[in-house]
Amino acid sequence: MKRHEALIPLSRDHHGTLILARLLRSDAPPYKGLPHDAEGKAEYALKHYREELLEHFEQEEKMIPVLMGINPSLDSLLACMRTEHQELHSLFNSINPDQELSTQLDVIGRALESHVRKEDRVIFPLIQESCTEEVLNKLADIITEE
Repeated sequence: MKRHEALIPLSRDHHGTLILARLLRSDAPPYKGLPHDAEGKAEYALKHYREELLEHFEQEEKMIPVLMGINPSLDSLLACMRTEHQELHSLFNSINPDQELSTQLDVIGRALESHVRKEDRVIFPLIQESCTEEVLNKLADIITEE
């Protein structure tokens, strides 16, 4: 399904986040130009979290009030999305270089990849199927406001 214009900016953000998610996994191959050691990966992950993910999560959560009540399945998925955001905040904020850093990063990478794939493959298509053009235009306004 082609992504609606309203959701394209969020989908584009997902590309860099998926690269991060794969990088953090313990079975990740080396990525050219990206850190190879756990400490470097943790630093890179926290930078991406602070500079990209915080705003991305905020934009997605601003959509929730507009979308609630349109479709019961979507309502459930949006609640799940919000919970996953909270879990990811907790995971990023609890990174501790003194405690099995590679294991922590692997957990974050797997959770982040699962979360992004659910949004791209399930939530965003359901938003497009369930919403009128008017609602999608409201979402576009929310996502593009600065």
